[in-house]
Amino acid sequence: MARVLVVGAGLTGSACAARLRGMAPGRLEVWDKARGAGGRMSTSRSARDAACTADLGAQYLTLETGRAGPRRSFYEELLSHGILEPLTAPIEGMVVKEGSHNYMAPQGTSSVVEYYLKQSGADVFYEHHITQISLRDGKWEVSRKMGSPEQFDIVILTMPVPQILQLQGDIVNIINESQKHQLESVSYSSRYALGLFYEASTQIDVPWAAQYITDNPCIRFISIDNKKRNIESPEIGPSVVVHTSVTFGHDHLDSDPAEVQQLILNHLESIVPSLPKPASIKCQKWRYSQVTKAVPNCPGQMTLHTQPLLICGGDGFTHSNFDGCIDSAMSLVEAIKSHL
Repeated sequence: MARVLVVGAGLTGSACAARLRGMAPGRLEVWDKARGAGGRMSTSRSARDAACTADLGAQYLTLETGRAGPRRSFYEELLSHGILEPLTAPIEGMVVKEGSHNYMAPQGTSSVVEYYLKQSGADVFYEHHITQISLRDGKWEVSRKMGSPEQFDIVILTMPVPQILQLQGDIVNIINESQKHQLESVSYSSRYALGLFYEASTQIDVPWAAQYITDNPCIRFISIDNKKRNIESPEIGPSVVVHTSVTFGHDHLDSDPAEVQQLILNHLESIVPSLPKPASIKCQKWRYSQVTKAVPNCPGQMTLHTQPLLICGGDGFTHSNFDGCIDSAMSLVEAIKSHL
């Protein structure tokens, strides 16, 4: 019975795992180094009230009708289960392309990933940070920071490309020079996100649900997150999400997080001076926020070794949005089929 490991509980990893259900006659596992699902589609909770949440990664999903193709079924499935709903809240400065449709996740964008993980039937393990991959007796021995190494017949890597290149063990020599050159050519933008969580009954008096900012050196996007997701309730405190510009993220990538947080708050106060004092704040650094240059000439995945199978995918092999992750997941599944 094959033992299959998907590394990364983000959108690509979870969608891939969901499509593998029933295909792999054995045990399917998903490992992620974080404490929960989502990757860059993560939804954070207030330290004081778990019902008060904020999307610190992806804010909404866009379906471009003319380019939907087979991806349309993914949107339709999520809509039919109430995971996605049309984005109807006012977002100032959003560029709307003709024929495109925007959707939000009422329970937070991580609910999309959680839906796919549930569909997969996989055993999901968090705080499993892999450090090396080596060949042992015709299987992959996967080591992590904490715990004993484990062996798998197939390993699927869906984390950001630089993290694949940081892995130790036999994988260092298994990746050939051509592949290494391709992987090293991938680049990402970086940014910070701030989640501000408020007590119930707090009023945030602005006429928009979200707003793109074009004239501030630090802040690019602000969202009254519960308003964006149409889940306003007197019993649950509101939340505010702030995304910085890519330039700010790059310039402060290795700065002290507390100093970065205060800088963002200072700029936020200048843009929205009426904003009340939050009950708690979370500062999230996205070192690998969005792909600016993907692996060239690559069909959504790269096979590093065939017997046993070691394969990698993710938005670094396509592009950084829902469609890019789904395209990679579908490419991974097609490549894996012949090995099951």
